[in-house]
Amino acid sequence: MKLHELTVNPGSTKRRKRVGRGDSSGWGKTAGRGEKGQKSRSGAKIRPFFEGGQITLFRRLPKRGFNSPDHKVYQLINLSVLEANFEAGDVVDQESLRSKNLLGKTELPLKVLANGEITKALTVKAVKFSATAQAKIEAAGGKVEVID
Repeated sequence: MKLHELTVNPGSTKRRKRVGRGDSSGWGKTAGRGEKGQKSRSGAKIRPFFEGGQITLFRRLPKRGFNSPDHKVYQLINLSVLEANFEAGDVVDQESLRSKNLLGKTELPLKVLANGEITKALTVKAVKFSATAQAKIEAAGGKVEVID
């Protein structure tokens, strides 16, 4: 196949609509814009979300809440995940969790939560622990290390 042998599939292209070219075309006189009004004029633009002078939706909705600029976001991991994926005596930290694809790619600090039970003695290194998670790890004979 060569470039000069390429053809367009029949029916795949349409002729453009030439509006305002006389009444016999079917698109003469007002050229499909209707009668009068802002949108019938040339150069008329209506900004997005304009509702004809009515108070716009985002101004009608109530303002609620507060977003603290000091809010810290953590990557969360539950004890049930540690129980299922690690053997007794293992060291659990961000690198070991990431190597087993248990964490996302973002570099957020790690927090361990107490959802689930743990029966293995693990050494867990994280930035934060919930009080219940820390108690459960230590009760199973494991060790908790808070890192900065």
